[in-house]
Amino acid sequence: MAIDSSPSLVYGLMLLLLSAFFALSQSLYDTGDPSLTLDYYAKTCPNVLQVVRKEMECAVLSDPRNAAFAVRLHFHDCFVQGCDGSILLDDTITLQGEKKASTNIHSLKGYRMMDRIKNSLESECPGIVSCADILTIAARDAVILVGGPYWEVPLGRKDSTTASYELANQNLPSANEGLMSIISKFLYQGLSVTDMVALSGAHTIGMARCKNFRERIYGDFEATSDANNPISKMYIEKLRSICPPIGKDAEKNITGMDNVTPEVFDNSYFQMLMRGEGVLNSDQELYSSLLGMETRALVKKYAVDPLAFFQQFSDSMVKLGNITNSDSFLSGEVRKNCRFINT
Repeated sequence: MAIDSSPSLVYGLMLLLLSAFFALSQSLYDTGDPSLTLDYYAKTCPNVLQVVRKEMECAVLSDPRNAAFAVRLHFHDCFVQGCDGSILLDDTITLQGEKKASTNIHSLKGYRMMDRIKNSLESECPGIVSCADILTIAARDAVILVGGPYWEVPLGRKDSTTASYELANQNLPSANEGLMSIISKFLYQGLSVTDMVALSGAHTIGMARCKNFRERIYGDFEATSDANNPISKMYIEKLRSICPPIGKDAEKNITGMDNVTPEVFDNSYFQMLMRGEGVLNSDQELYSSLLGMETRALVKKYAVDPLAFFQQFSDSMVKLGNITNSDSFLSGEVRKNCRFINT
């Protein structure tokens, strides 16, 4: 009897094995974290949401890119030790932070924005609101302020007293990573393939550095896009003018990951992927990978149905924010300064 080795079967088997493995891993380490609640600060800091919103409004008004910075900080925080504010810790003599990890050092900004929010909250209700919760609320407000959906944010996280440079390099997806590897990293966090595709949609307001998309635009970009389309041809020429094939000085040059509406949270990112014009290899893999039957169907769905994308993105952001650090609930704190653990 012939064995079916089609990409769909291979993908299904690999996904089944990955899901089973990570489900077992999570069951072994499940410690029953205290649940987060919507009214956690109702009595201790009732104006927390208004304070964060005001600061985010100022930040996004001054520079719309701050919206993407806030979302990315939250994502990078939650994928390392859970959503515990560890991404905000500076290096000290006794602690190595996560900011200088290869996945963070050139891709994360917005730390001073979080400092301003923290300072405002310390004036309003000292020692009450954690930096981890600030990151979570700020990400939600950032999305709203550039046209994205609203969702309720459960609160009550504690700030960790540790960080993990090693896990930052290990857990976070990279720009040129393959689809199955990226899926495995999301499954490890308890997030599904659907969550992965929806959360990738945040790239609709993201920026990419030349170093991270050089391999893509001098690799298979022309193969995935329509070489006969003059618009696609002009786009690749533009990208190559921003990012020449060699030269270290150009590595810091940036471009929007959504070339249509880079400062608006919408579904045009998925439409770009369908045209084969994803800026990052890891983005285009969602649509073009031979193993991407499920991800391709989701890209198509969100490309034509923005409401479906908004709803799933909201649900997936809540799941992302609920990735907790069990240690922080036991030994965590509410930092007075998000950059340093309390003395």
